[in-house]
Amino acid sequence: MSRSLNKAILIGNVGGDPEVRTVGTGGRVATFSLATGRQWTDQSGNKQEKTEWHRCVVWNSGRGTGLADVVEKYVRKGEKIYVEGEIEYRQWTDKEGQTKYTTEIKVKELMLLGGRAGGMGGGDDMDAAPRRSAPSSPAAPRKAATPAGADDFNDFPGALNDEDDDLPF
Repeated sequence: MSRSLNKAILIGNVGGDPEVRTVGTGGRVATFSLATGRQWTDQSGNKQEKTEWHRCVVWNSGRGTGLADVVEKYVRKGEKIYVEGEIEYRQWTDKEGQTKYTTEIKVKELMLLGGRAGGMGGGDDMDAAPRRSAPSSPAAPRKAATPAGADDFNDFPGALNDEDDDLPF
């Protein structure tokens, strides 16, 4: 028997305040866009940047308060967040009979990273948000094979210059 895995892990900035709605069954769903980006230097020495936009969908799981309610209360445009979930592809037919396609991240876990924009303090209840910090040194995702010289380690400058190695072996 072969196994499979559908898992997406993203850290990025929220593109706009989440939309939260109640569906016919009484459940709640929150949607928001998440921007992730990368920077590199091309062969000509020019700095390049690319931003990817991800549509994230968060459902309440069962009755009572759920993850969609947390998103509604605490997630705002510009916040840096961690999301973990599954990639889902959907298609539907619109009112004009056109087939539409979308790719979504079906969020199962979400962490608010960093402090509030504008500093700490303030009069709202944002300071009471349940926050979990990101792992101190998250494992880097494996990269697909790239042509020689294409990966110049710009993602972690200075990592190779660190002379303070206290390895236990």
